[in-house]
Amino acid sequence: MSMPSDGRSTPMLDSLPAVAGNGLLDRRAFLRGGAAVAAAMTGYSVARTASAEPLAEDPWSRSAGGISAATERPSRFEGKVVRTLSNPNGESRTLHARTPHHLLNGTITPNSLHFTIVHNGTPDIDPDRHRLVIHGMVKQPLVFTLDALSRYPMESRLAFIECGGNSAPMFSREPVQASVQALHGLVSCAEWTGVRLSTLFDEAGVDPKAKWFIAEGADTAAVSRSVPVAKAMDDAMVVLYQNGERLMPGNGYPMRLLLPGYEGNMQIKFLRRIKLIDQPAMTYYESRNYSPLLPGGKAYQFYFVQEVKSFITHPSPGLALKGPGFYEISGIAYSGNGRIARVMVSADGGRTWAQAVLQEPVQSKAFTRFRAPWRWDGGPAVLQSRAWDEAGNAQPLRAQFVAARGETKSLSSAGGFPNQHYNSITSWAIDGRGEVRNVYA
Repeated sequence: MSMPSDGRSTPMLDSLPAVAGNGLLDRRAFLRGGAAVAAAMTGYSVARTASAEPLAEDPWSRSAGGISAATERPSRFEGKVVRTLSNPNGESRTLHARTPHHLLNGTITPNSLHFTIVHNGTPDIDPDRHRLVIHGMVKQPLVFTLDALSRYPMESRLAFIECGGNSAPMFSREPVQASVQALHGLVSCAEWTGVRLSTLFDEAGVDPKAKWFIAEGADTAAVSRSVPVAKAMDDAMVVLYQNGERLMPGNGYPMRLLLPGYEGNMQIKFLRRIKLIDQPAMTYYESRNYSPLLPGGKAYQFYFVQEVKSFITHPSPGLALKGPGFYEISGIAYSGNGRIARVMVSADGGRTWAQAVLQEPVQSKAFTRFRAPWRWDGGPAVLQSRAWDEAGNAQPLRAQFVAARGETKSLSSAGGFPNQHYNSITSWAIDGRGEVRNVYA
């Protein structure tokens, strides 16, 4: 959204109250709605719209269109809305495919753009031959086919999934100049449908002495993680559907484990085995890959919950502002501890803050879209967002975060960023040309 093409302001826009420095406006400009506010935002009045000249008859309005395809695809004009790949040459080593958050809106990530990480290529699993086994410390070991699971009571819920290494470039001592997709693209949110794991555990009859279970995937890497039984009895699910359709292959087809709010590597894809045990298995992935060292020399052990976090998607690097005027600052916030309670936005590098509007409904352990009205005067600005969840957890400031978690000198010296679990503030600096870059503020 921008000012009228001649650069003039409007009386309504000028009357919107500023509540923080550098042009941040009162969020009630969004909450109260109405035609007058809409006119202020766009620079066009209702009367002008009503008296507009007849619409031009463009070529697509004068001839029959294309034939509907069996599977709908995006418009050819949206060809740049794609995931970026860490190794686009096609090797079957670990591959990251990142979500283009700067080109999306709302809270649901389309299936085709949901981030994926596969450690040894995506297996081509025949669903009719795939099996899920539950065994170990249970009264009755069980084997489930996909058809058998489909007959159990199913439920749906929204939940984000975030890789423990998402935002790892932000550990760099100097700001890495990259898009929000490159920095924060290893998190997505979807509606997941499946069977509660507690239902399956009740049928198997879990031994009270079993406090953990090992979940294992059917890919050649046989990725496995230890998970507390308490999580299984809370909100864990064996997922069969993603946004209404069968799971995408890269997201675990034909079934995966969903642990709402937990780090992504624990939510085993291509799920084939669950073994109930009395202690954690200390598997390769939980004892080496996802136990990073802290500044004091100790390693994180059993990091589960993805902490409260937010980042601005619009504006962001690669999305330059087109002249002074009114803009909507927008982004996503989420917490593995529950619902987002509040998001504050700053346009002056954290000196002053204004509260953003949260898009309803605000769901637990899912993306929440936040929005804040902003009048940019064409001068330098530094945009930030900071989120709080319903448990009272606040997104840490960078100085606090670095003191607790550390930082790396550079990408090359770190040998790739081994650090995990970044949830501090992201800062976007805007110059007089409207260009956006990553800074630390």
